Amino acid sequence: MKELVETKRLELVERLADVDEEIGELFLMEETPTAEQLKAAIRRQTVACQFVPVFMGSAFKNKGVQPLLDGVIDYLPEPIEKPNFALDRNNNEEPVEVTCKKEDPLLALAFKLEETNFGQLTYMRIYQGMLKKGNHIVNVSDGKKIKLARIVRMHSNEMEEIDEAHAGDVVAMFGVDCRSMDTFSDGGMNLVMSSMYVPEPVMSLAVKPADNKMQNNFAKALTKFTKEDPTLRVRVDSETKETVLSGMGELHLEVYIERMRREYNVDCISGQPNVNYKETIAAMSTFDWLHKKQSGGAGQYAKVKGYIEPMTEEEVKELGKPNEFKNKCIGTNIPPEYYPSCEKGMNDAMVEGALVGCEVERVRVVLEDGASHAVDSSDMAFRICMANAIRDSMKRAQPSVLEPVMTVEIEIPAEFQGAVTASLSRRMGLIENSEMNDDGSGLKVVAQVPLANMFGYSTELRSLTQGKGEFSMEYFKHIPVPRNTQEELMAKYKMEREAKEAA
Repeated sequence: MKELVETKRLELVERLADVDEEIGELFLMEETPTAEQLKAAIRRQTVACQFVPVFMGSAFKNKGVQPLLDGVIDYLPEPIEKPNFALDRNNNEEPVEVTCKKEDPLLALAFKLEETNFGQLTYMRIYQGMLKKGNHIVNVSDGKKIKLARIVRMHSNEMEEIDEAHAGDVVAMFGVDCRSMDTFSDGGMNLVMSSMYVPEPVMSLAVKPADNKMQNNFAKALTKFTKEDPTLRVRVDSETKETVLSGMGELHLEVYIERMRREYNVDCISGQPNVNYKETIAAMSTFDWLHKKQSGGAGQYAKVKGYIEPMTEEEVKELGKPNEFKNKCIGTNIPPEYYPSCEKGMNDAMVEGALVGCEVERVRVVLEDGASHAVDSSDMAFRICMANAIRDSMKRAQPSVLEPVMTVEIEIPAEFQGAVTASLSRRMGLIENSEMNDDGSGLKVVAQVPLANMFGYSTELRSLTQGKGEFSMEYFKHIPVPRNTQEELMAKYKMEREAKEAA
């Protein structure tokens, strides 16, 4: 055993000598470094991200836990040793270095939420400034001011009441209503510790509890999960009255359904996953629409003229919203008080496209002229008129269906490369990159694959690679679907509408 320890110690010194100059010099001079010199070198290179200490142990048997905690103290950086950056929301999320001084204004990040018998427990890491019991803090995301009634330091499942906490501390608080990854300050800054960008969901699933008695727990679970994860969305379908869960993929939604069962004892019945298709246009189209309705008393009258045109992805990204309304009216043919109603009408038209009933994006609507009536014109008349005008003009603007495409990263043993790339091609995947690891035993493949073709891929990958393959995917962008797919989607949508009307 002593010989094995000596061999492993020598191996440790050799590895350190590769990255640390001081140990390297001692190694070349064939001198044996002391334990203090080794610890100092490990700490230096760990802080510099050049060396990774690995500890062995078992929490179940309580083996190796104390050396691991000692290693955290000995080798990991103090808050002031590692630069942290906040993002300035007033300056296009430009990085701003955080000082980690307790005298400076507060910056803290709520990184974990936990449901307890006493309500929501919010775990918070303080990056700058200090938290003090009785003080007020402000949620940067929504501007809400919160008074700190109770601050605790967690020791496993035990809580220690404290009066204040400084930069670098991790504390927990009750009575803080927020979402995961919200940033808190003392009100003087508009900085956030994590980016505010949240991608749109790409897959939806209708869910309901198996038993109506579980409805309360079902609602509690959904409220908690949407606070934890901003990419998870919940809505109630206005027609079917079903609860629809939307997220970033099949596995993402499956995990939350399993968590409902495990944490809240709610068994869920789920429907087939639906891909979130979108619609757009490819050409400019003009509109000249009159909305006139008379049924005794005051009627409805509105007339709008203008055109719609497609927008590029860059324009949409710069604008920060999927569609744009431009008012180019001159004069008062349309009274100015009706312009907001026209924009609302545009938003109504974008909710459901003409091809497959999906949300419409990348469309610019330009209002140029119109007409009104002194008595019969109203906000509702112009809203209805604008919505109908846009729906009609979109049919002539070469509409098309967009489908979400995912960036898929697959890690496999090299011998399965042929079978995996062939399966990606069958799923209409476009391989972007393929990298072999240093020893040639493994392969990382990056591909772009339509989300609709990714159902059941985890099972196929396991069978192709004898259970050794892994993959992850994230949303890339929406692109037009092939013509035959569009026709299939349109036929399916038509059948569904006819079935609803017949019912």
